[in-house]
Amino acid sequence: MPEPDLDGILRRAQAKQRAPSVSAAVFRGRELLWSGAVGWADVATRREATPETRYPIASITKSFVAVAVLRLRDAGSLALDDPVQRHLPEAPAGPTIATLLSHSSGIQREVPKSGWETLEFPSLEQVVGSLGEVELVLEGGGEWHYSNLGFVLLGEVVARLAATPIERYLDERILGPLELEATTWDPAEPAARGYLTHPFADSVFDEPPDTDKGGTAAAGGLWSTTGDLARWGAFLHEPDPEVLAPETLAEMRRLRVMAETQRWSRGWGLGLVLYRFGDRVFVGHDGGAMGAVSTVLVEQESGVGAVVLANTTAGFDPISLAAEVAGAVLDAEGEVEPWRPAEPAPPDLAAALGRWWTEGNEFVLSWRDGRLEARLAGAPEWRRPAVFERVEGDRFRTVSGRERGEWLEIVRDDGGEPVKLYWATYACTRDPRPFGVP
Repeated sequence: MPEPDLDGILRRAQAKQRAPSVSAAVFRGRELLWSGAVGWADVATRREATPETRYPIASITKSFVAVAVLRLRDAGSLALDDPVQRHLPEAPAGPTIATLLSHSSGIQREVPKSGWETLEFPSLEQVVGSLGEVELVLEGGGEWHYSNLGFVLLGEVVARLAATPIERYLDERILGPLELEATTWDPAEPAARGYLTHPFADSVFDEPPDTDKGGTAAAGGLWSTTGDLARWGAFLHEPDPEVLAPETLAEMRRLRVMAETQRWSRGWGLGLVLYRFGDRVFVGHDGGAMGAVSTVLVEQESGVGAVVLANTTAGFDPISLAAEVAGAVLDAEGEVEPWRPAEPAPPDLAAALGRWWTEGNEFVLSWRDGRLEARLAGAPEWRRPAVFERVEGDRFRTVSGRERGEWLEIVRDDGGEPVKLYWATYACTRDPRPFGVP
């Protein structure tokens, strides 16, 4: 299969959607597969965009704040079910740490006296002082409702528990250790200028230059490049355990609430977005600022992901472009690793392998990659198997996949031959049987 024309995809998207400039990258794990840029980072001087051009990444900042919150949870400083009031007494009653992370608390979208029209944003002290005015616009929560205010509160929770501003915490505990040197709180050259493309003419409006966001930086204050965000996307697939435990990041990627309820194309985990494009699910975050849109996403099956940054307020869809270029790489991957013989299954498990039936359904118990696993017969290849770990003797715990957390037990006859399994208490036999037949 020929290599995908990623430069062509990028150029067509920039021309059709009329963004002054677009910078993009595709990665697989920590390997940068491709990067490109097209258009003018500065229209007045006709300065071309490059992969090193820095753009405001707006709400992608929230994914960094979420990692900070989960680090503190893992350290025992807070619990996801804690009311935010426990750590920030000025906050309204009701929201918990978890519901703020997943935008399901029902709290209002913006900070009181938000400055989107005047571009004068309140200081952190003013935000905290005005929290008595905050509404829960969806009483009881549980329904997705995006809230910048929610992440301002989470940023302040981190700051109080760590006794340092959220900006410094991220710099020292996350950005620094991951060597994201081009990810900063202020623009640094080469930086893209922000624009709004005129909807009815081939011209642009200048957006205001970088504006002091006051006390709202935790909701969207960072700038970055495609290279740095590709490394961040790799982290969201396979984290550095010195920064965040892999099992914690897996928890962050787990669906908490469905945001797009008509087609189920977008959901939320703990501070991370889950995007569905066809049969593929990507995880990451997107952002929109004055004069910029952005996204970073990565497919969990393969570790292939993409970053897109553009310097226009509206009219450009970075999420679909990121999914398109990542999908083009995935579609083109035709190289298959050769199969190699491996060590046999442990002798006491060899006789248990093969076909079993439960509730009229057939599944296959196998020994693959040094582990015991089960797949439903006829299941699509992309569906992960159930994986088991031995606890003691013939008792196993399901550690991933179907029935995760449940017990699997092998029952043997007097000669030691496996004759039945119990999985999540359901009997599994070597032939199909109706209920009630032992």
